[in-house]
Amino acid sequence: DPHVLMQNADAAMYRAKERGRNTFNFFTSELNRRAVERMRIESHLLHALDRGEFELHYQPIVDLRLGTVIGAEALLRWTNAILGNVEPDRFIPLAEDTGLIVPIGLWVLETACAQLAEWRRNGVPALRVSVNISSRQFRGTNLVEAMSDMLRRHNVPSYLLELEITEGLLMDELPQTRANLRDLASLSVRLSLDDFGTGYSSLRYLKQFPVDTLKIDKSFVREVPHEAGDSTVVEAIIAMAHRLGLQVVGEGIETEEQLNFLQSHGCDFGQGFYFSRPVSAPAFRRWLDVRMPITGEALQEAT
Repeated sequence: DPHVLMQNADAAMYRAKERGRNTFNFFTSELNRRAVERMRIESHLLHALDRGEFELHYQPIVDLRLGTVIGAEALLRWTNAILGNVEPDRFIPLAEDTGLIVPIGLWVLETACAQLAEWRRNGVPALRVSVNISSRQFRGTNLVEAMSDMLRRHNVPSYLLELEITEGLLMDELPQTRANLRDLASLSVRLSLDDFGTGYSSLRYLKQFPVDTLKIDKSFVREVPHEAGDSTVVEAIIAMAHRLGLQVVGEGIETEEQLNFLQSHGCDFGQGFYFSRPVSAPAFRRWLDVRMPITGEALQEAT
């Protein structure tokens, strides 16, 4: 009947979007199961913010030359009474599609600023916190105003906040997106290009916009130093970034071999399970207090 036909077509459409758009997908019974799950998650996601179900976890970013912690990436986690712990790759794309990412993203920024303020009051060194920003947030007109207000209310220096954006956002031709990027730079808020190498990687946009940091995607770091192609790409990204006056973060470091490779090629900072998994704010503080920033044992002792 028409209702089932449209419902099934809708499921196939969402699958096509997940595969990168500009494609098509036939409906299958598996898609129907996914569509039902999507609707189930969405019904809970609609009320997650009001129910206080979100939490930020923090994963340290380490200076690979000095072995000291210079900051952390704030990562969103969702625990629902019925669904349990919902993986980010299950709910964040859904939040993007529905527009819920805008209020959720503002909550993330507010919470990160509040946490920075608390750490500063309690004697934690000037750590930088990185927050992922959705392209939907950039298309609005109040992002810069909202951030400026948060930083002022929490008395947090703007240079301690870093926004992680995607390569695709730099190619957005919308005037509001470009204006927001420049206004954020004028506030001295740092901009980091996340998952570099997996998108468009246009050097023209790197020169055109005020980006401070490149984050090498973990898919490249995973195979170094054993895979020649990925090793060459990582070397090239580091060299290019430094020539452009940018700092580099190697993501997804899990082994000492990967760490040694990045250090030997001048990578500035590192992030990954080798140092710590993302943990709650109290556990992150305990991890810092152990004062063993360059070993994976520190987190186990702290938690």
